[in-house]
Parts: sequence; structure tokens; C-alpha cells
Amino acid sequence: MNFQDHLKKDGQKKLLALDGGGIRGVITLEVLAKIEDILRKRQGKSQLVLADYFDYIAGTSTGAIIATCLSLGMSVKAVQKFYIRSGPAMFDRAGLLRRFRYKFEDEKLSEKLRNVIGADTTFGSEKVRTLLMIVLRNATTDSPWPISNNPGAKYAINQELPLWQLVRASTAAPTYFPPELVRVKDRKGKEKDFLFVDGGVTMYNNPAFQLFLMATVPPYNLCWKAGLNDMLLVSVGTGTSPKANANLQPGEMNLVYNAMAIPSALMLAALNEQDFLCRVFGDCRHGDSLDREIGDMMGQAGPTSAKLFTYLRYNAELTREGLDTLGLPDVVPENVQMLDSVDHIKDLANVGEAVAGKVKPEHFDGF
Repeated sequence: MNFQDHLKKDGQKKLLALDGGGIRGVITLEVLAKIEDILRKRQGKSQLVLADYFDYIAGTSTGAIIATCLSLGMSVKAVQKFYIRSGPAMFDRAGLLRRFRYKFEDEKLSEKLRNVIGADTTFGSEKVRTLLMIVLRNATTDSPWPISNNPGAKYAINQELPLWQLVRASTAAPTYFPPELVRVKDRKGKEKDFLFVDGGVTMYNNPAFQLFLMATVPPYNLCWKAGLNDMLLVSVGTGTSPKANANLQPGEMNLVYNAMAIPSALMLAALNEQDFLCRVFGDCRHGDSLDREIGDMMGQAGPTSAKLFTYLRYNAELTREGLDTLGLPDVVPENVQMLDSVDHIKDLANVGEAVAGKVKPEHFDGF
């Protein structure tokens, strides 16, 4: 199958949304490996890949890399090998003078993406086996760009863009990597250069609810049927690391503190909001507690008379308390919280395995 086949297919639709989070995508991959294993056993197909099951896959930043690889028909094991072998090379430290602008060079990252995706593979290529949504931030226009290979989309003209370059743009985390310059056509075919950075610095570092909207609302020209038994939305995170500071003093909240704290605080809030919206409008079969007030929303009614989809959320809290809850007392929180923790991939994999232990076959019943 390719993405055109998913467009023509009748019946239930299955969506997969993957958060951003740098090398912490290793956590996501462990969860996806468990999902793939469950689906292979349920369907009796030992070679099944997630592109055979999911109709629409979305990702932001590192989630965009994984989503693209899966959409191209790669097994989760193959993507894991790519991350373990290529992760350290992708985080190639910039020279001293350039570190005032960004921490890492982008040449090796771009090379790795061209190799795994294909230098000539376009966004609209038939090599892409599912519908695919990638989140970028257009720094030139100061706007989020969730883009899709849906041929019926308003700006389908940009399906001829190199897929690897769009993924590279989605991973261009400010201060970590330089921005990506992409030449884009408008609907009249006129070309214009835009600078793109990581989609994680938008409201869609967790792209789950936006994916649901792009699959169902009329302006996106898919209009898939929403309903509890008609649509499954699976959302996988890369871990959260809220940094509580009980001893924080007013005088410590200076320009430097705010410059460092506000972006992560906004990203965490946006991530939780996307998750919360999915639990309100969808029927949440699995998900950890969001906070002490609303809990996990499982079994809770929303403002609509019926739930619009079935929802699964898998994630981890990378604090000391969260890691202890996962049974990982030997994992140091600081070693797994950073986006560039390439020296601690084994610890990240252990976190992912613990989260994967929460994935149960019955979560997928009916789909």
C-alpha cells in the first residue's frame, strides 16, 4: 500500500502521533516496538510494519524522523538501529565560534536523513506508504506549519519538496541546530525562500489533536468519519521533565532565568493541552494522570454527547519520582532529560521499555 490506498480505503481509520524530544525518541521507539509486536501477533503477520496498520502518521522534530521512517515502511527495529548507530553522529558539536549561535552542526544530520529517507524522495512520493504530517515552524512568517502529503490539501503543490529537507527543518531546534532554508512554491507556482525551525517550538510538539483535526475537518479535505468505533488515535511521548523548585526566590527570576525557563514551560503546557483535548473529545483507554485536578480522564464525559475517537497515550515523567514509579531507581534523571543525551541511550531505552510494559493487547480491541 501507499498513501493513495489509505485515502481510498473505507472503514475505520487509525492515526499515530509522535512527540518531539531529540534523542529521547529512543523512548518512543521502545513503545512502538511493543505496539508492532502486539499487532503482529494479533494479525498473525510476522512481517507487519506500522505502515500496514496506521492510515495517518504525524510527528514533530524527532517524532518527524520516526514518523517518516515508519511511513516509508521501515520496521521499528530498523528505525531503532538507525537511532543507535546515527544518534551520536547527528549531534555533531559545532566549532567554538559557532556555539554562540547553535550547539551542533547540521551537515551530518542532513547526511543521515538523506541516506535513510532518500535524497530524491519527495513529500508526495509513492514510496510514502501512509498519509504523513510533519510539524515545522516558519520563522520567516512566525507561524506554525503542520504540513501533510494529502493530495487534496490546499498547498499540495509542495509535495514535490525533498522529504528529507522537511524532516531536517522540523528538527532544527533553536540553539541546538541552525535553521533550514527551504524554497517553497505558492499556489500560483511562485517560489519564495523561508527559514524553518523545529516544530517543537509551536503548540504542536505533541501533534495528536492537530492530527485529528487534519483528518476530520473540511478545510483539510479529508473529512474522515469521527466516532468512538470509527477512529483510533495513538499518541506516544518522549518523556516530560517538569522542573519544580520549592526554594525559588523572586530575585532569582531574572532575564537569564526566564530565557531558560519560559520556552520549556510553554512547551510542556502545549504538550499537556494537546493531550487533554484528546482525552476530552476522545475516549481515553490508557494514559497517565495529567494532574491532581483532572486525573487521567478515563471514563469521563466530555462536552459533546458522544466521544469522537478512541484514544491511547503512552509517556513517562523523567523526574526522580517518575523514574522510581517506573521501577528505575538507578537511572539518573539528568541523564535522560536532555534532548542531546546521546551518552545515555541505554538508559533512555530502559525508560522506554518500562513505558512499553504498560501497552496491552486489549488497548487495541475493536481496531
